[in-house]
Amino acid sequence: MLPSPPNCFFFFFFFLLLTTLPLFSTGHHPCFPRSDSLHPCPPFNSTPPFPFSASPNCGHPSFQLQCFSNFSLLTINNLNFSLLDFDPSSSSILLSPHPHPLSFSSNPTCSSSSHFPSIPHHSINLSGSPFSISDSSCSRLSLLKPCTSPKLSLSNCSLCPWHCSLIKNPTRLLTGCGSTRRPISEQGCQSDVLGFLDKFLKFGIQLEWDESSDDYFNRCRDCRINKNGVCGFKSSDPKKPFLCFVDGSGLHRRRITALSAIFVVLCLIGFLGIGFFVFRSRRLGENPGLEDPTALFLQQNRSVSLLPPVFTYEELEASTNRFDPNRKIGDGGFGSVFLGHLFDGRIVAVKYLHRHQNNHQTAAGGRAVSSKSFCNEILILSSIDHPNLVKLHGYCSDPRGLLLVYDYIPNGTLADHLHGPTRKKGLLNWPTRVDIALQIAIAMEYLHFTVQPPVVHRDITTSNIFVDQNMRVRVGDFGLSRLLIYPDPKLSGELAGSSSGCVWTGPQGTPGYLDPDYHKSFRLTEKSDVYSFGVVLLELISGLKAVDQRREKREVALVDMVVAKIQLGLLDQVVDSAVAAEGAAVAESVAAVAELAFRCVADDKDDRPDAREVVAELRRIWSRTRGVRCSNSNVVFYRSSTVVEIEDDDDLSSDVRTKTEIMFTFFEIVDELPLSFLGKDAYMKLDVSLLCKDEDVNL
Repeated sequence: MLPSPPNCFFFFFFFLLLTTLPLFSTGHHPCFPRSDSLHPCPPFNSTPPFPFSASPNCGHPSFQLQCFSNFSLLTINNLNFSLLDFDPSSSSILLSPHPHPLSFSSNPTCSSSSHFPSIPHHSINLSGSPFSISDSSCSRLSLLKPCTSPKLSLSNCSLCPWHCSLIKNPTRLLTGCGSTRRPISEQGCQSDVLGFLDKFLKFGIQLEWDESSDDYFNRCRDCRINKNGVCGFKSSDPKKPFLCFVDGSGLHRRRITALSAIFVVLCLIGFLGIGFFVFRSRRLGENPGLEDPTALFLQQNRSVSLLPPVFTYEELEASTNRFDPNRKIGDGGFGSVFLGHLFDGRIVAVKYLHRHQNNHQTAAGGRAVSSKSFCNEILILSSIDHPNLVKLHGYCSDPRGLLLVYDYIPNGTLADHLHGPTRKKGLLNWPTRVDIALQIAIAMEYLHFTVQPPVVHRDITTSNIFVDQNMRVRVGDFGLSRLLIYPDPKLSGELAGSSSGCVWTGPQGTPGYLDPDYHKSFRLTEKSDVYSFGVVLLELISGLKAVDQRREKREVALVDMVVAKIQLGLLDQVVDSAVAAEGAAVAESVAAVAELAFRCVADDKDDRPDAREVVAELRRIWSRTRGVRCSNSNVVFYRSSTVVEIEDDDDLSSDVRTKTEIMFTFFEIVDELPLSFLGKDAYMKLDVSLLCKDEDVNL
């Protein structure tokens, strides 16, 4: 149910308020100088210059100062230093370690800690900061050479290990200065090493930094020169990213102007939207059927009495246990298929159409494609009825999802049985494969010649061919199917004398099965289905996938590989090992099917047979594969799986073609009877004297 107009007004203006409220804020950022925050920070007489700062989030994150009345502290790697001097010309500062109890923890058992408070309890390490120790400070430290006389050592190095180590090697005090040490004669040695170091640190260590190698300085330069801003950083972020603060005082007038313009535009859009909402609500009140555009489209294009039943979203959601992933039995380009248990006990397959067809489409585009496929499949499946085509039990058009309800065929797809992980050895012998091919061809013939207007499936693949436990075929997934309806009467008249019509449309289908002629010309005809069927025949012969990236480049497509082998007379190299194991008894039949497949996958559609020719040829191959024989006795037909066999020893008459057609007319009638009527192995008799030479056989 749609919300009322007053509610729409409320939500719109609430959103408008939230959107424009930030534009009213015009206060100063803490980085901008304030009269109440200006105070000296030694050695500076006024506010510290960049890159120093005493305000949070301002300046360089490595130059943050704590200002006191007589000194300022700079913290580097958790060590506090007193800032003694700053030389902007050389980008250097003079620092002295600050003897603060929080900065340097003294060792109460070592008297040297209190005698030399400037000496920290560990080496001064500047790694990770922009600073480096100047050469002058390192040189001064390198001049210090401790005397080696034992009497100059500490009385107990175990109590003062750090100070003892400094007496032996003073350069350990400053990490990074060890390489500058120079040898000094014994006469120039220093006996009071710790005293020297204490004075050295109180005098100050000179630190330098290189602005050109620090991205922060480069970005700050642009901020200060081009934007007249103040440099800062985000202190709450551990990485402390750079921020440029622009003074808001000069932007107030522009903000008001921008606010006014945005407010007017949003109000205009809001009133137009609300007007459209009111207009649409009135139309829906007059005609409730308009609430569901998909249902309206279906009703306009087909009588309601011909459409399958409509399910509610809640019914199908409950039947699939809220679309439980464990009940997913398939996933294709147009939707996912779930196993469903309807309230009346029927077990069905529920197809949930995807809203998006690829990552480049918008939500609206994805919805449009899904709705088109959804309506297309319903219209086509509601107009056809054939035992070798899936049956549509109903549909659901709901804002939460588009769903189709089909027969559930529990034995998987032909692809599963040919090259899937559940493939069972011996299940698909050659006679069964020929029988499956014949059933697919009969379904294709029905779509092309019986249904009016003709239907082109456009996606005949082994993954869309379902087989039941008796290996009876059902062709499914009509999401890409098209009716061959001519929108242009002149074009229709020009093609009236042709054996097959066409429509102009963008190529769609599964790689490996897509008609190359259709891909080049954008002309879709029934022969495009014949090409796809030819690829299925090649899969039945070889047991290989239509496309396999693991094969050599020129053999990735099964059509390219098998056609090349056939042209070289090397068909036996691609025949499935399970078929080859059946021996010479099926070799002739395999070659005949391969020849038919070769014709079906011809590059030029005019060189391909139509569905009727394919069915006739497969029936002849089927009769030779099953071994039809006649005698003076009654011929016995029996149903095993989905075929009717004829057993005897005499040869067929010379006009076997016509008489085989008569036999298959009976076969189609018998094969459509339910198993409950015939029984799984029920025997039936038929007068087939027309099939046998000079015979008069009576039941």
